[in-house]
Amino acid sequence: MQRKNVINSNNMAETLEVKELAEVAVRFSGDSGDGMQLAGNIFSTVSATVGNSISTFPDYPADIRAPQGSLTGVSGFQVHIGADMVYTPGDKCDVLVAMNAAALKTQYKYAKPGAAIIIDTDSFQAADLKKAAFATEDYLGEMGIDPDRVIACPITQMVKDCLVDSGMDVKAMLKCRNMFALGLVCWLFDRDLDIAFNFLKEKFAKKPGVAEANIKVIQAGYDYGHNTHSSVANVYRIETKNKVPGRYMDITGNKATAYGFIAAAEKAGLKLYLGSYPITPATDVLHELSKHKSLGVTTVQCEDEIAGCSSAVGASFAGALAVTSTSGPGICLKSEAMNLAVIMELPLVVLDVQRGGPATGLPTKSEQTDLLQALFGRNGESPMPVIAATSPTDCFDAAYAASKMALEHMTPVILMTDAYVANGSAAFKLPNLADYPAINPPYVPEELKGSWAPYLRNPETGVRYWAVPGREGFQHILGGLEKDNKTGAISTDPENHNLMTHLRQEKVDKIPVPDLEVLGDKDDADLLIVGFGGTYGHLHAAMDELRKAGKKVALAHFKFINPLPKNTAAVLGKYPKVVVAEQNMGQLAGWLRMKVDNFTPYKFNQVKGQPFVVSELVDAFTEIINK
Repeated sequence: MQRKNVINSNNMAETLEVKELAEVAVRFSGDSGDGMQLAGNIFSTVSATVGNSISTFPDYPADIRAPQGSLTGVSGFQVHIGADMVYTPGDKCDVLVAMNAAALKTQYKYAKPGAAIIIDTDSFQAADLKKAAFATEDYLGEMGIDPDRVIACPITQMVKDCLVDSGMDVKAMLKCRNMFALGLVCWLFDRDLDIAFNFLKEKFAKKPGVAEANIKVIQAGYDYGHNTHSSVANVYRIETKNKVPGRYMDITGNKATAYGFIAAAEKAGLKLYLGSYPITPATDVLHELSKHKSLGVTTVQCEDEIAGCSSAVGASFAGALAVTSTSGPGICLKSEAMNLAVIMELPLVVLDVQRGGPATGLPTKSEQTDLLQALFGRNGESPMPVIAATSPTDCFDAAYAASKMALEHMTPVILMTDAYVANGSAAFKLPNLADYPAINPPYVPEELKGSWAPYLRNPETGVRYWAVPGREGFQHILGGLEKDNKTGAISTDPENHNLMTHLRQEKVDKIPVPDLEVLGDKDDADLLIVGFGGTYGHLHAAMDELRKAGKKVALAHFKFINPLPKNTAAVLGKYPKVVVAEQNMGQLAGWLRMKVDNFTPYKFNQVKGQPFVVSELVDAFTEIINK
């Protein structure tokens, strides 16, 4: 317990108790135009900057712009901050900000029973309650909410009063309401407003008037809590433990992915090319990379997915680190061009930011339903390495690893993230590029001039040598028709085709990947939890909860899916019970059963478009242990 000196509403000095917490989750919610994502991003940035561990979950509505105040148009942003490592955004929040009646109606289910609730009373008028399908004007009673847990504030009117002399029109003023709520939350959690002010100054550098207005409103929200002691949740502080020195930033998975590609191109000494077509939730990678022309990045927004991938294949042939980005529907369209890279044996990274399907499905929600498409979704035998990022910050390392694998093994590589990982954020320690492994493309040796052919390979790795156009004496032609293994000429010989098919497969099989790591009770677990990609945090948290309850549990999480780690069979065969948990109908479980003899796991499958709920995982895994 600490004490903080404040000045109360009577201008008298007063000492306020500041309670320390290990962790807390805050959920901002309102109309999709209310700026909830921005408020959440600023709060997470402020927390990450002071060294807290964070995990965020932006929950966008699928409607492009739903009617104001409607139930389907509510946008949410949940941030979980902790003194120690936090792995998920939290099943439920400790503080819920509801900017209108629809937000309270739809988001209250994500609040803990004792959560503090901040509402804008100006947005709970009769018309607002009707839109939100409330039957009476006693909306708190109707939902069973204790009024003593509610911080009811006329935010809209107070923002207007705050900006009355700003010269802004009412519409512009109302866009600042989110900052008032943010200021109040910053008061509740003793956050440093200077970090938020600097964020806004940078974001609105070209609109200083907008920055000034938002800063003024944040301060007003903070002062409201300060002066009225709006302490339904008291004043809390989340101290940082185990600080690791370095520069940190709050980073989303998509931004980390973009930075990982830039780092890999820099390490390899190559230009970076992105050929892409905008698609939710992958578009932010295109947006971010387009800002970095000064770092040798070329981005092309193509007319469709096919052109995006085909242009990247051309850039790869020309000697660049070539990337194409999309989501599941785009992978379908890119498949022919991806196969062109397979048969030409050119390096290419295909980024798949998975979303809900099939078809256009749930475009703003998250699933893991593209795995079998990544492994098999092309005509012919077309092996491709597959890597799945495990967290927003791991997207950097995963993008770097995918680029290194593609360039060194002359193959297209599929990098899988998902909407939860891509849009979520975490505290990211800026890396030192010198600590990352070298990237050495297999350029054709000069001594082979005169005897080289396009499919001449390194005898140890099976990787064909790369002759970048422009090198005298290494002119060649590649294409989509099968080629002779020795001459590179078009061939329809059955034996040659059989040989080339095996050579392409063997090249992928030989790619070295790290061993599968086991966490938790790795020596004597009664249950091994298995997952892949973006479910890592939730499965880790579930394992931690079970171990606290005295259960013997371990976790093996796959980042490298094709080829599988060499110790996969040994790990999966070690434990009496194994459960594969994934956000699909069992795709990883099926792949593992193909690759590992006599492997029959338990399965936990949900396809809700939402992240796993840790408490549900704990219940399901406990039932398996007790069987």
